[in-house]
Amino acid sequence: MRFRHPDGSTVHLSYCTNVHPAETLDGVRAQLRDHCEPVRRRLGRDRLGIGLWLARDAARTLINDPAELRSLRAELDRRGLEVVTLNGFPYEGFGAEEVKYRVYRPDWTDPERLAHTTDLARLLAALLPDDVTEGSISTLPIAWRTPYDGDPDAARTARAALTTLAQRLDALAELTGKSIRIGLEPEPGCTVETTADAIAPLTAIGHDRIGICIDTCHLATSFEDPDTALDALAGAGVLVAKAQLSAALHAEHPHLPDVRTALAAFAEPRFLHQTRMNSATGLRGTDDLDEALNNHALPDSTPWRSHFHVPLHAPPAPPLTSTLPVLASTLTRLVGGPRPLTRHLEVETYTWQALPAELRPRTRTQLADGIAAELTLARDLLVDLGLKELP
Repeated sequence: MRFRHPDGSTVHLSYCTNVHPAETLDGVRAQLRDHCEPVRRRLGRDRLGIGLWLARDAARTLINDPAELRSLRAELDRRGLEVVTLNGFPYEGFGAEEVKYRVYRPDWTDPERLAHTTDLARLLAALLPDDVTEGSISTLPIAWRTPYDGDPDAARTARAALTTLAQRLDALAELTGKSIRIGLEPEPGCTVETTADAIAPLTAIGHDRIGICIDTCHLATSFEDPDTALDALAGAGVLVAKAQLSAALHAEHPHLPDVRTALAAFAEPRFLHQTRMNSATGLRGTDDLDEALNNHALPDSTPWRSHFHVPLHAPPAPPLTSTLPVLASTLTRLVGGPRPLTRHLEVETYTWQALPAELRPRTRTQLADGIAAELTLARDLLVDLGLKELP
């Protein structure tokens, strides 16, 4: 979906396909047929943006076979779909029964992360619509904090890899005329946990093709204030390559038995749900929700937020809620001013099938309805900020 900003530029809104498990190119094609095109039809649009997730095997197939890449591009066009951004964070296995810590491997100290992201940049340059010259890719925020924090050479290795990537992106732009930008995506528990943590490594790299991806669920989970975060990024000259529109799980009174019971329904075995509280001495947290609930590892005297991407349009029932207001405030700063701070927005709720059983979609139709409802909410927020939806 495209929108005209009051400054005349185009802002793109998509939804991320990592909600649909697929490791191979055949799986990606099935996503387009079974999910993405039906969502587009529900929205009544001739064109829908998707934030494509290409796992390692799918990406390698496309890199090694130009005919397959041309065929995928043609299929996107035929189904009324367009790609201006990729989710390069998960490498493989995102649809596995247990993902947890696996999603952080390989990290930016491993040459395979550089090789994979380079492949993604080349593929995105070929998949961009003819009238679009800028693409974006979100990626791992360098590494999970362990064992990275205990390795004195890790920061130097990661910085060298990202610097090499920037040089490759420069060469790609010169060759294709397409500018691809990378956004490190701060996430609780990683060595870059917050937007503030991103400033030092990004300014050390000092390249305008390597910036940040702001995920509003992660921002909220870490109790970051959107205005403070974006002011600091702007002051440091950090590029916002893209933003992921998502909402975290919020518990105002985690000490109450009914609140803990409600939270326990969201503790599940597939994904990691880092949980945080903001105390007078700073941010405290656990790596997963069940640790906070069962091990008394987190004080419960102030609100908790958990890294669980809840559907934007359907917050959990009381006594829980979502951090949708943080999303709305961030979006206002990103695109509600005289010029957009980023032009790539992506709804990223990948946890539909991890919701408590009674909230999960039971059919493809129900899932498509839910994704369409999320995109409708995001569209309404953009229109309220003065953007005009384009055909």
